[in-house]
Amino acid sequence: MVRELHDLAGWILIFSNGLLGLWFVIAQQWQPARVKWMWWPIIPAQIIVVLQAVLGAVLASQPGVVLDDMHALYGFSAIVAVGILYSYRTSPFIRDRQYMLYGVGSLFIMGLGIRNFFG
Repeated sequence: MVRELHDLAGWILIFSNGLLGLWFVIAQQWQPARVKWMWWPIIPAQIIVVLQAVLGAVLASQPGVVLDDMHALYGFSAIVAVGILYSYRTSPFIRDRQYMLYGVGSLFIMGLGIRNFFG
C-alpha cells in the first residue's frame, strides 16, 4: 500500500511541478500568463514533495526494502529545493524574476522526480 502511494505521489510530483514550472517560465516572459491565483497551485505541488519524502521514509523503514543512496539524495534535494524557493521569494534581487525562480525551481523538482523513477 505504501509503495503504491509513493509511486502515485511521485507521478503527481512530476506532473504538477512540470506543468507549473512551464507556466511560470512562460509567465516571466509573457505578462498575460500572470494571474493572481497562479500562486495557489504552488502550495500543494510543494506539499507533495514533503509528503513524498515521508512516504519514502516509511517505505524505506519496512523490512526487506533496500533504499538506493542516490534515491534518498534526490528525494532530500527536492525538499531542500522547496526551502530555497521559499526563502528567495522575497529577496530584493529576485523580485523582478520571481516567476522565473519558481518556474526553473519547479522544473528542477520535476527533474529530480523523473531521475528517481528512471535513474
